[in-house]
Amino acid sequence: MGTRWVARQKAAHRASRPQRGRIAVVKVLYIEDNDDDVYMLKMRLELLGDFEVLTAEDGERGCEVAVAEQPDIILMDLEMPVVHGWEAARRLKGNPQTQDIPIIALSAHALAGEREKALATGRQEFDTKPIEFDRLVATMRRVLAHRSEVST
Repeated sequence: MGTRWVARQKAAHRASRPQRGRIAVVKVLYIEDNDDDVYMLKMRLELLGDFEVLTAEDGERGCEVAVAEQPDIILMDLEMPVVHGWEAARRLKGNPQTQDIPIIALSAHALAGEREKALATGRQEFDTKPIEFDRLVATMRRVLAHRSEVST
């Protein structure tokens, strides 16, 4: 598959996104192994009305869902079973079908250097757990706005 074909497919997919009123619904993939975290964040984002949240329980499944669903943004825990977030992000950034999807890394490990390591490996942002909801939503909106500016 050529780069142009992939770009056309992505554009067609974005154009077919459901819309509520005049606001396009943002498709979020949340890759997280903690069921309580998944439930809480999915519910809160969807209650805002402009997010549709898909979930995956580990990095391997997250990569599969990202290819199949082409989300607008990915929220990814770094410490997961099967395939951890570091490896999953490497795979996503190495795949032409998913390399342009922004990733926000989430970690309970707020050690010095973690943010820099996450950004150096292709993530657009890094946030700590427990999640501060308003800050995360603002970060998501900022990353998505920057992506729109770059792609136009």
